[in-house]
Amino acid sequence: MDNDALDELYQSIILDHNKHPRNYGKLVNFTHFAEGYNPLCGDKIDVYIRVAHECIESIQFDAACCAICKASASMMTEALVGKPLMQAEQITAHIEGMLSSERNVGADVERDGELVALAGVRKFPARIKCATLPWHTYTAAIRNEGTAGTE
Repeated sequence: MDNDALDELYQSIILDHNKHPRNYGKLVNFTHFAEGYNPLCGDKIDVYIRVAHECIESIQFDAACCAICKASASMMTEALVGKPLMQAEQITAHIEGMLSSERNVGADVERDGELVALAGVRKFPARIKCATLPWHTYTAAIRNEGTAGTE
């Protein structure tokens, strides 16, 4: 697949998750929660998680944020629901590595599925924090830290 086709695929996935976010809204009976905030652009996100038997039984988010942040949160919830906590931690580390300019972990459609669309955000360094905020907020929730930021 050439770069133009990949860019178009990334954009269509991001737009779909922004317009039709999965697992959007406040989760009742959550066991873990954190608020995320990006002071540079004003993105705000709340992540609600219900953990049972060391597994993510349910995960939802509520947000006032840009399209990239909302799409990233939507894809995150789909990727993490039903996963054991250790596997969720590995997925989170992989995504953060994929978005990090220092680590530059490659994206693979077969391995990453729709999450590969987040790799397209790397072309816009100012937007990387928008894409990583939901993942940092998830981590803060699991660690019972209460808040997460991009600074």
